[in-house]
Amino acid sequence: MTTIADSMAQILLDKKAVVLSPKEPFTWASGIISPIYCDNRQLLSYPKERQEVAKALAELIKTNYPDATVIAGTATAGIPHAAWVSDILGLPMIYVRGKAKDHGRKTQIEGVLKAEDKVVLIDDLISTGGSVLEAARVVAERANVVGVAAIFTYELEKSRKNFEEAGFPLHTLTSISHLVEVAKAQHSLDDEDLAVIANWRQTMEGR
Repeated sequence: MTTIADSMAQILLDKKAVVLSPKEPFTWASGIISPIYCDNRQLLSYPKERQEVAKALAELIKTNYPDATVIAGTATAGIPHAAWVSDILGLPMIYVRGKAKDHGRKTQIEGVLKAEDKVVLIDDLISTGGSVLEAARVVAERANVVGVAAIFTYELEKSRKNFEEAGFPLHTLTSISHLVEVAKAQHSLDDEDLAVIANWRQTMEGR
């Protein structure tokens, strides 16, 4: 039976929002050589698929964060998904800048946020969790953060520890494990490819 995680992984692969290329690896901005590259911004160009992702995120939030009163998007990738999800759920939306503006009201949080609000932050990708956790801490200074929802995770142990230490629950639609299994079932990865990805994941855990 196809799970939500599998169907979301299929969408990411089909629309090249996540690309697996063990034989011709990518170089991340950090300089890391990787057989996988995630660019969920690709989803913005596909109305049907982005709606499926938004509906799945909305269901994830209803299931895991039923008391949520505000949906927050992290700048910049989480903002459009937060907008679609908040519309589906009929909830207010805010977004969190990477840093406060240096002019006007000098705000970092855009939108109306009350002290009693219960906020779920949405991001597109979880690697170490650093950026979304920083945004969560900013929101937590003014309201209650009930958790984080994201589309995809690399499942790094460092991210698990970071979320655990910060005290913010994390739920994602799919992960690198599901993505690899879906690609494997489609015979788009051979044994050598799987070994490269497994070795990369082990190397990343050691960083």
